[in-house]
Amino acid sequence: MKSPKAMTIRLSEEQAEELETVATVENRPVSEIIRAAIASHVEQRKQDPEFQSSLRDRIVRAQRLLQK
Repeated sequence: MKSPKAMTIRLSEEQAEELETVATVENRPVSEIIRAAIASHVEQRKQDPEFQSSLRDRIVRAQRLLQK
Protein backbone atom coordinates (compact mmCIF):
# COMPACT_ATOMS: atom_id res chain seq x y z
CA MET A 1 0.00 0.00 0.00
CA LYS A 2 1.28 3.45 -0.90
CA SER A 3 1.82 5.91 1.91
CA PRO A 4 -0.77 8.69 2.16
CA LYS A 5 -0.07 11.89 0.26
CA ALA A 6 -0.56 15.13 2.14
CA MET A 7 -2.40 17.86 0.25
CA THR A 8 -3.46 21.38 1.08
CA ILE A 9 -6.80 22.89 0.11
CA ARG A 10 -8.09 26.39 0.55
CA LEU A 11 -11.69 26.86 1.64
CA SER A 12 -13.76 29.94 2.17
CA GLU A 13 -14.59 30.66 5.78
CA GLU A 14 -18.15 29.54 5.11
CA GLN A 15 -17.05 26.24 3.55
CA ALA A 16 -14.66 25.54 6.43
CA GLU A 17 -17.36 26.26 8.99
CA GLU A 18 -19.88 24.05 7.19
CA LEU A 19 -17.35 21.24 6.87
CA GLU A 20 -16.41 21.44 10.54
CA THR A 21 -20.10 21.42 11.50
CA VAL A 22 -20.78 18.30 9.42
CA ALA A 23 -17.75 16.58 10.92
CA THR A 24 -18.80 17.51 14.45
CA VAL A 25 -22.40 16.36 13.98
CA GLU A 26 -21.23 13.08 12.41
CA ASN A 27 -18.51 12.71 15.07
CA ARG A 28 -15.90 12.11 12.36
CA PRO A 29 -12.60 13.85 11.55
CA VAL A 30 -12.74 16.56 8.90
CA SER A 31 -10.16 14.65 6.87
CA GLU A 32 -12.45 11.60 6.79
CA ILE A 33 -15.36 13.72 5.51
CA ILE A 34 -13.12 15.17 2.79
CA ARG A 35 -11.84 11.74 1.71
CA ALA A 36 -15.40 10.39 1.53
CA ALA A 37 -16.51 13.37 -0.57
CA ILE A 38 -13.58 12.90 -2.96
CA ALA A 39 -14.26 9.17 -3.28
CA SER A 40 -17.91 9.87 -4.04
CA HIS A 41 -17.04 12.50 -6.65
CA VAL A 42 -14.51 10.25 -8.39
CA GLU A 43 -17.00 7.37 -8.46
CA GLN A 44 -19.64 9.64 -10.01
CA ARG A 45 -17.16 10.74 -12.69
CA LYS A 46 -16.30 7.11 -13.46
CA GLN A 47 -19.98 6.43 -14.13
CA ASP A 48 -20.44 9.51 -16.38
CA PRO A 49 -20.35 8.54 -20.08
CA GLU A 50 -19.25 12.04 -21.13
CA PHE A 51 -16.33 11.93 -18.70
CA GLN A 52 -15.39 8.45 -19.92
CA SER A 53 -15.39 9.65 -23.52
CA SER A 54 -13.19 12.62 -22.67
CA LEU A 55 -10.83 10.37 -20.72
CA ARG A 56 -10.51 7.97 -23.67
CA ASP A 57 -9.77 10.90 -26.03
CA ARG A 58 -7.00 12.11 -23.72
CA ILE A 59 -5.50 8.62 -23.49
CA VAL A 60 -5.47 8.29 -27.28
CA ARG A 61 -3.75 11.69 -27.63
CA ALA A 62 -1.15 10.77 -25.01
CA GLN A 63 -0.44 7.45 -26.74
CA ARG A 64 0.06 9.26 -30.05
CA LEU A 65 2.54 11.59 -28.39
CA LEU A 66 4.50 8.65 -26.99
CA GLN A 67 4.77 7.07 -30.45
CA LYS A 68 6.43 10.12 -31.98
